[in-house]
Amino acid sequence: MTHALATRIALSAALSAAVFVGAASAQPVREPKSMLLDLSSEALIDAESAKALLKEHIPAKVWKIYPEGKWTFLSQVEGGITAGGTCVVTARVVMLPRTGAVRAVLWRPEQKATTFDAIANSTPDQCKALARDKLKQAIAAVVSALVKT
Repeated sequence: MTHALATRIALSAALSAAVFVGAASAQPVREPKSMLLDLSSEALIDAESAKALLKEHIPAKVWKIYPEGKWTFLSQVEGGITAGGTCVVTARVVMLPRTGAVRAVLWRPEQKATTFDAIANSTPDQCKALARDKLKQAIAAVVSALVKT
């Protein structure tokens, strides 16, 4: 065996060992327990409140059938008060699949529900309360389509 060949073999072994040690010491990526997304209008409901409503109103039974690593819920509340003083709100909840390896969310809705309403002569606080109520209704519609409550 020539000296150059022995050097190459030793170098390959050292690189393989370094890669193996680096891979063994790398920590796995930890995902949040539940994947909840929100695209709501901040004027009606903030993202943390919308996610809290999702977390509160999606029962454990849903997560048992549809594991959190494979599914996510998206909420969206839009609308506001018109020039005439009417509060108009639309709330949507969508259950979306996630890819296997990367866990990216795919826009291929498994279940979805949309609710809407309007209240004449309303205040901003009344409009925010309506937005929360409509989001709760949309969550309940999706949950009832997924599991018997």
